[in-house]
Amino acid sequence: MRVVDTKNNDVGVLVVNLGTPSEPTTGAVFRYLGEFLSDKRVIDLPSFAWKTLLYGLILPLRSPKVAKLYQQVWTAEGSPLRVYNEAIAQQLNQRYSEEPRANILVRSAMSYGEPSLRAAMQEFETLGIKKIVVLPLYPQYSATTTAVVYDQIAKILMKTRYLPEVRMVMDYCDNPQYIQALANSVHASRAKHSESQLLVMSFHGMPQRYVDAGDPYQEQCLRTAQALAKNLKLTPEQWTISYQSRFGKATWLSPYTNVVLGDLPVNGIKNIDIICPAFSVDCLETLEEISEENRGIFQQAGGVNYHYIPALNDHSDHILMLKQLIDQQMVSWV
Repeated sequence: MRVVDTKNNDVGVLVVNLGTPSEPTTGAVFRYLGEFLSDKRVIDLPSFAWKTLLYGLILPLRSPKVAKLYQQVWTAEGSPLRVYNEAIAQQLNQRYSEEPRANILVRSAMSYGEPSLRAAMQEFETLGIKKIVVLPLYPQYSATTTAVVYDQIAKILMKTRYLPEVRMVMDYCDNPQYIQALANSVHASRAKHSESQLLVMSFHGMPQRYVDAGDPYQEQCLRTAQALAKNLKLTPEQWTISYQSRFGKATWLSPYTNVVLGDLPVNGIKNIDIICPAFSVDCLETLEEISEENRGIFQQAGGVNYHYIPALNDHSDHILMLKQLIDQQMVSWV
């Protein structure tokens, strides 16, 4: 890892993702899910009733199962989400170190778990950094993700006498460079697997009532899907959109990915590519749920070729796109 001289850094950049347990064990997953699912932005049910159910029933039952899933995707370096998020921060640090401009220090941080937003903000305060760009790695805005980052930073700064100037990227759902990076990943996959009949774009789901209350997430997912389909010159019959990762009994955004995949072979679609444009880096929901679990659903229904297209991760075109977003926020600063 490159050692950064922090004495004269003028701008701090936070590359933020959701979070991950510290290790693939029941205890670590229990603590992580407890923190995540206790957030009112994520679960908007009455606190006492929800936390009683969460800690009394859901976490004791769910944590061992989720820990086993994490064990399937865990790497020698740790959680894939944390590894990729830190790799992105390191690459951005390297690129900024090569430019003759004000010193810029990039840090990886998580809304839940480690490395925490609080620790990164405390480091910036210790270094005397008074200009901060926050880049949540959520292409589509949601109160359950991007707004959580905003909330946490505001809470941290409530105890600070001398506030830094903070600028935040709210979304980039149809940013041309983001769409092109997604298109590049599709082209790369199809260069290897030319038999695909359909591109399935699977986005993370959310309860329908959140959208009904004004969350723009679904509309931004549609903008991403339409922009990608246009870039790839796909006809309406060559792509579809779905939503994954349901939890609980509430009505979630539909159509559901597992249902779509189970129905496709019956309708003669047996060769597909699937991509998850809401996930900037690969994690449990892509590496296990999409690449493994939903592959099984598709093949058991009669599907033949199922190609998961990895997240953008630390690919160079992704790094350049993220750097552009940061640079736009730093206009007038450097």
